[in-house]
Amino acid sequence: MIAMANISITDDIEAALAPVKAMLAFYIGGMGAKGRNFHTDLMARMGFEEEAHRIQDLFLEGRKDEAVGVVPTEFADEISLVGPPERIAERLGAWRDSPVTTVTMYPTDPGQMRIAAELILG
Repeated sequence: MIAMANISITDDIEAALAPVKAMLAFYIGGMGAKGRNFHTDLMARMGFEEEAHRIQDLFLEGRKDEAVGVVPTEFADEISLVGPPERIAERLGAWRDSPVTTVTMYPTDPGQMRIAAELILG
């Protein structure tokens, strides 16, 4: 199984999650039709049903900034690798123990990719 994860090596976790929340609001709120959106359904199955439907409602009403604000930090963090190297190394353990066999990462620059490779390869 392949999963996508944004990676950002930083001490400012909240700032690193801001673009993740914006992306999630777009996918959860704007991809697919009301009542038929894979991303909304997935978020709901992951334990965030109320938030998923609220994000979709706000997004479809054109209130995109508000939709971003409803994306829970916990959810954005769960599907991302953000924080200082030690935190990312710790979180990689959960990915290793999951059914995921390949993680596609999107670092912000080559330096971030180098650190990620070091964390993954040891």
